[in-house]
This record gives sequence, structure tokens and C-alpha cells, in this order.
Amino acid sequence: MNERNLNILHDFNILYLEDDENLLKHTSDVLEDFVNNIYAVKTSNEAMEILLNKKVDAIISDILLENENGIDFLKHIKSKNINIPTILTTAHTDTNYLLDAIKLKVENYIVKPINIKELLNTLHDILLPIVQEKQIRTNSNVIRTIAAITDSKQVAIVKYIISKLDNENHFTASYTDVMEEFSISKPTLIKLFKELAEKNILVKVQHKTYRFNEASLESL
Repeated sequence: MNERNLNILHDFNILYLEDDENLLKHTSDVLEDFVNNIYAVKTSNEAMEILLNKKVDAIISDILLENENGIDFLKHIKSKNINIPTILTTAHTDTNYLLDAIKLKVENYIVKPINIKELLNTLHDILLPIVQEKQIRTNSNVIRTIAAITDSKQVAIVKYIISKLDNENHFTASYTDVMEEFSISKPTLIKLFKELAEKNILVKVQHKTYRFNEASLESL
């Protein structure tokens, strides 16, 4: 099997629930070199606080916590319609836990001691579909945006704008920033931004910051 591209993990935030403090620290220290943010907690209450206040893309949770059960925690968050890809870890291979994990549609199940390479590969595999879906959406947005503007020579700038969108679909740059990337006159660039704004595709939210309004493309 080809080596996985673990660089894709850099854009994701991981919630790690583990009551063994040494294991929590050791694994978190490794993961922080690969992911955007690692939220390491020891209790389900702390984990729930993170889920309610932070953007979390995947969960790693021990099953047998001190006075708690990771399976029950997952049941609780799913009852709240929080559906996040999850990896369960445990020192046991109890069939009942496996059945519960299957019912909860848990993405994977890792037996301790945790093999870091296995954990990273598993994270890659459960997050890759999100990356692929974003790439497909980006390509679709490029095509639909091109159809919405009058001058196809501006395709490169449209691609640039979409490729620079953050997780909230915001593009931040000045006209000068874009002109430094491309050989284009300021009037032509202003005309492009105006056309996109008129079609409600690129909405200015503050100085040098625009929101790419994906929903507007549905009516084009």
C-alpha cells in the first residue's frame, strides 16, 4: 500500500479523550506535530465543553475512563446530533464494546498500547474523504464561478481566490496583494470583484476581507 500523505492532517482539529495522564501527554505531544490543534482532555465533561466551543474534525476516545465509559459519551453526543468521525482506543477487546462501536458507526477501533503510526494512518483514512469532498466542491465552485463572469481570462484569479478561502469561506487580501500574484491592471481587477459582488458570489465583510457565498452559485 502506498504511503499516506499525512500532510493533510495539518488542517484538522482533533479532540483526544484519555484519562491516563501520561498516555494523554505522550500521544498529544506527537499528534501536535501533525494536526492543526489537539484538544487533550481527561473527562467527558471537558470533552463536551470543547465540542460546544471549538471546531473539532475528529475524536479519539478511550473506552474505559475513570468512572466513565467512552461509548456512553459517544451515545450522548450523537443524541445531540453531533456527528464527528471517531476512533476508539482500549486495552481490551471485549465483544460487547465492539458491537456498541459498530452500532455507533465508529470509524475505527485501536487496541492499546497505541501504535502512533497506526493512529496517524487511521486519522488520515477517516479525514481523507473530507479533503476529497472539499477538493470536489472547490473544483465545482471554480467552474460555476467562471460561468458567472464575462471574461474567462480571469480564471486564474478566481482559482486563486477559492484556493485561499479559510474554513469560514473568507478570502483576505488587498487589490495590491492579488496584483502582485498576477499580471493584471487594477481597473480590470476591480471590475472582476465588482462582477462577483453584483452576483452575490463575493461579499465584502470588512476591509480586505470577502466571504465566498457558495449558496449564490446554486441559482446561476
